[in-house]
Amino acid sequence: MSKIGIIGGSGLYEIEGLKDAKWVKVDTPFGEPSDEYMIAELSGREVVFLPRHGRGHRIMPSELNYPANIYGMKKLGVETIVSVSAVGSFREEIKPLDILIPDQFVDRTNQSRKTTFFGGGIVTHISFSQPTCPALSKALYDTGKSFGLDMHLGGTYLNMEGPAFSTKAESELHKSWGMDVIGMTNMPEARCAREAEICYATMAMITDYDCWHQEMAHVDIGMIIQNLMKNADNAKKILTKVIAGLDERRDCVCASALENAIITRPEFIPDDVKKKLDLIIGKYIK
Repeated sequence: MSKIGIIGGSGLYEIEGLKDAKWVKVDTPFGEPSDEYMIAELSGREVVFLPRHGRGHRIMPSELNYPANIYGMKKLGVETIVSVSAVGSFREEIKPLDILIPDQFVDRTNQSRKTTFFGGGIVTHISFSQPTCPALSKALYDTGKSFGLDMHLGGTYLNMEGPAFSTKAESELHKSWGMDVIGMTNMPEARCAREAEICYATMAMITDYDCWHQEMAHVDIGMIIQNLMKNADNAKKILTKVIAGLDERRDCVCASALENAIITRPEFIPDDVKKKLDLIIGKYIK
């Protein structure tokens, strides 16, 4: 049975019912992941947790090694990843402490972060029009609704550079574009997960209204941490229930994303690149 990956903050690991937890170090050809991975049993399924910013929150969004983080999940047998992330909202009706399950991303980073496994002699172009897994997203939404939580299914997550929060002018610009929420990490995760043929969905936990809202206090880290703590219990409840009911079958586009995406002819791919990427491309490159 495949494992279920969870990427988020350290508080998520303190879930009632978690059994046989152990931390394991995973080596990858892309360097060091954010931290060791916690492997445990939850709701009768094997789960793999990764603290996105490292235990103690030591790594900035632009410093994260996204390929290593996702490769480590793949190496451990993960086929499904749930991301739990703090975001700001651009819409009045998407309130702090609500949860949005985005189905689109817009990348506004400066591209200094590595967001692909490929290059160095191999070119791929994955289809990414639908960047999150529809089945996993719907499962998260339905589970949240079953607890009476204020859930929103669908919406656009704008991935900003950070680490500073937005200026008011930036916030108003992003709002005028029709963006729904803003964060600093999920677009690169989603890209790498799709290249690794892993189902990926985000639970975007609303902590604030960014700084566009005229009647609410401007975003500050104290407000975010306070709301994160309030949201943590809801995230744990959703994860515990959704993991128990996830179907092993994967009929989504995620499972075969590389099938027609590798452009480079196999005989032209360097041997060292084939070896490095065997876990990712091995079933397609003989």
